[in-house]
Amino acid sequence: MNPFHATIDRIRGKLIEFRHDLHAHPELAFEEHRTSARVVEELKKLPGLKIETGIAGTGVVATLNAGKPGKCVALRGDMDCLPIEEQNTFAYKSKHAGRMHACGHDGHTTCLLGAAMVLSEHADKLPGRVKFVFQPAEEGGGGGGIMVKQGILEGVDAAFALHGWPETKVGTVGSGAGPMLAATAEFDIEIRGRQAHAAYPQASRDPIVAAAYIVTALQTVVARSSPPLEPVVVSVCRMHGGTAYNIIPETATLAGTVRCYSTEMQRRTFEALSRVVESTAAAFGCQANVTIKEGYPAMVNDADCVALVNQVAADLLGPDNVEKDPPRSLGGEDFAYFAEKVPSGFWRLGVCPADRDDYPKLHQPLYDFNDDAIPIGVAMHCEIARRFLVGRQHQNPAC
Repeated sequence: MNPFHATIDRIRGKLIEFRHDLHAHPELAFEEHRTSARVVEELKKLPGLKIETGIAGTGVVATLNAGKPGKCVALRGDMDCLPIEEQNTFAYKSKHAGRMHACGHDGHTTCLLGAAMVLSEHADKLPGRVKFVFQPAEEGGGGGGIMVKQGILEGVDAAFALHGWPETKVGTVGSGAGPMLAATAEFDIEIRGRQAHAAYPQASRDPIVAAAYIVTALQTVVARSSPPLEPVVVSVCRMHGGTAYNIIPETATLAGTVRCYSTEMQRRTFEALSRVVESTAAAFGCQANVTIKEGYPAMVNDADCVALVNQVAADLLGPDNVEKDPPRSLGGEDFAYFAEKVPSGFWRLGVCPADRDDYPKLHQPLYDFNDDAIPIGVAMHCEIARRFLVGRQHQNPAC
């Protein structure tokens, strides 16, 4: 009998209440003051934890068995929300206009807190240390990178993190070795022409027309400048120009993102993007300036860590409920900074209800982390940590 299950069953209701509370009070990147306070409030009730606050501003790290010899494993959960207006109508919907947990970080934080609750009851049977990392600012703020720079992974031998996955059924877990999520970058384009009265377009160098052609031409960056078997995304996500109905403006701007899996592919894509933009603008008598800001690195999973995750999932959930080598995503994830520092395993936790064929996707206004996935996330965290510290991948899931 796995002693974790009894503890998880006992605290399940409390964890659901905790997640609902977080969901109702979402906080944006580096503003997770209430969330951090709630996490610390619960952590202080647990024995054997060394709690550190204020890391990367609002981050929290709690270490179980601090000072104990042996290996150390880090488990990470992100805390921030998104600037999205929630469309759900349940009682615990967001109380803050324009903010919601549309990526399920309320669930991630809850699963990590649950793991801390469970493992603290079994600390004496763990031959090493566990770091519970409650991270701010995953959604574009790079909080994970800041925490790593501040030294939270010193002495850590491996790190693991989950992400709720609405395309996968509850009770299913999956992970794959190598790049699981993409390296990200943002681009801004300013197109400068010549302003004129709209009735006399011949006097202008129209940046609006140039911008329209640039958007179309940028599709060739993927279609004709990258290998067909190398995934790349170039998306224009913002377009602006002009101030009146009868004025051809002097400038127009575009902005968007580039996603791919390798540094070399990033370099080639940046070069192709700049070349296409500048030459297309020139064809219309305009000048274009391209600014590219690199974001998160690719999230690259360690093969041994993935093998551990999938074996734990097979033992806890059954082999048929393990999605080995799931499709890679071109989404970004700042757990990548952890993976650059120590061997890491990033895994997907199914949240789609068993009786549904479709579920709101991440970053959609109807998304809600499924409460039924919480006990699975907690159990996976606990057993991954235990087996890593014990040093054996195949064994019965018991302390």
